[in-house]
Amino acid sequence: MAGAAPTPAFGQVVIGPPGSGKTTYCLGMSEFLRALGRRVAVVNLDPANEGLPYECAVDVGELVGLGDVMDALQLGPNGGLLYCMEYLEANLDWLRAKLSPLRGHYFLFDCPGQVELCTHHGALRNIFSQMARWDLRLTAVHLVDSHYCTDPAKFISVLCTSLATMLHVELPHVNLLSKLDLIEHYGRLAFNLDYYTEVLDLSYLLDHLASDPFFRHYRQLNEKLVQLIEDYSLVSFIPLNIQDKESIQRVLQAVDKANGYCFGVQEQRSLEAMMSAAMGADFHFSSTLGIQEKYLTPSDQPVQQEARQL
Repeated sequence: MAGAAPTPAFGQVVIGPPGSGKTTYCLGMSEFLRALGRRVAVVNLDPANEGLPYECAVDVGELVGLGDVMDALQLGPNGGLLYCMEYLEANLDWLRAKLSPLRGHYFLFDCPGQVELCTHHGALRNIFSQMARWDLRLTAVHLVDSHYCTDPAKFISVLCTSLATMLHVELPHVNLLSKLDLIEHYGRLAFNLDYYTEVLDLSYLLDHLASDPFFRHYRQLNEKLVQLIEDYSLVSFIPLNIQDKESIQRVLQAVDKANGYCFGVQEQRSLEAMMSAAMGADFHFSSTLGIQEKYLTPSDQPVQQEARQL
């Protein structure tokens, strides 16, 4: 008689550009999950990470270190990180042996911040794919610094990068606008916050860019980029302040829905909780409005109001 199928493990792979708050997110989310009663294992997959603020269950630095690679192979930090990820991909038996005793934990994988690893280089994607074969149900949590919203050109760039990451990584995906509590330090938003989180009609963004003499000459290019983003219609964001428990709860709700944890048997769940996890756009729209009122002072409210009428 065949044995019972192994119980799947769940977790998050935390990705995003340097300085977006990945390590801080892993610390805050791990503390929040432990408060909920989940057993958490934080895994550092970034060989450049030093002085980790969280309790690290597995550290890729034990297998390969960025400094050693740079010295031995005369590589810069970018080439060194690519080599480290390829080395980890070639030695996945080491990672599997480290993760096996932690079965039953909820995993948080703190990943390198090099953008190329998540947009076109194959090593990190292949590592995620192999972990899925080990019955790890993962969601990619992609952090983007919210200050990009204050610059329309940078926001279009972020949209393109987020879309490329979603298509390349091939995992259930949740995009976050991080450091929301600091957004007002970078300038005023041109539109309401929900315009950026829901990625509403981007023609308004093109009109806003056209007011800049420099970008006026690149309107056709921007139109093509916007058309590409809208054709896929995949990118949206959840605002995050890692110091705010309600904000973390909204993110966890989306992640649990994406990887199926909310429908599992690890915790007692009522029908009400499951329905809450399945709530859609109306819930996120209402929560975004509340976040805007909480973190944007009246002087920092959008200077244009067209998005209200979308």
